[in-house]
Amino acid sequence: MSSFGFPNDKPVAIHQERRSDVAAREGLLDAAFGPGRLAKASERLREGRKPARGLAFVARRGGHLVGTLRLWTVVTGTGHAGLLLGPLAVAEEVRCLGIGAALMRQALQRADLLGHRAVILVGDAAYYSRFGFSAAQTGALRMPGPYQRDRLLACELAPGALRGAGGLIVAAGPPSSRLSGLIDRIAGSQAPIGQPA
Repeated sequence: MSSFGFPNDKPVAIHQERRSDVAAREGLLDAAFGPGRLAKASERLREGRKPARGLAFVARRGGHLVGTLRLWTVVTGTGHAGLLLGPLAVAEEVRCLGIGAALMRQALQRADLLGHRAVILVGDAAYYSRFGFSAAQTGALRMPGPYQRDRLLACELAPGALRGAGGLIVAAGPPSSRLSGLIDRIAGSQAPIGQPA
């Protein structure tokens, strides 16, 4: 899909996520966020679902998965359709190489090309503001479960996409098949333990 790198260093390539990435992705997420990651409010919007079509990405360096980012279809209580971004994770040993930023740019560009109008996330405004995220359009929105209100951010890919948006953010789109979910859980439970975040 896209690649970048630095002189005398292994290049980083960003690709669409594949089923064979499940175990490495889950290991990376466990290392990055710890065992509490599945208790987060954002997880309520992801569990039992597949990411939005064409919007699940991984970064590889030297054949190893070192980054992941997924987007999920959601809708607000007022009927505003959008995407939920997350989780974004990068392996600890390569966090200074711009992999997270490259994943963000790729995901937002692809979402825009696919006709999505807005992206919502729960995260650090200091990091995500450089990609156009702010709390300006999220004051009337709420997540399912506990979250820090100042970390609920949005980026409009189409101007005015979230004008008047409010209420509870809920999952949209079809749930994943039972077989697909079972395969993901089995593969995820076999993820390497102690893989660096």
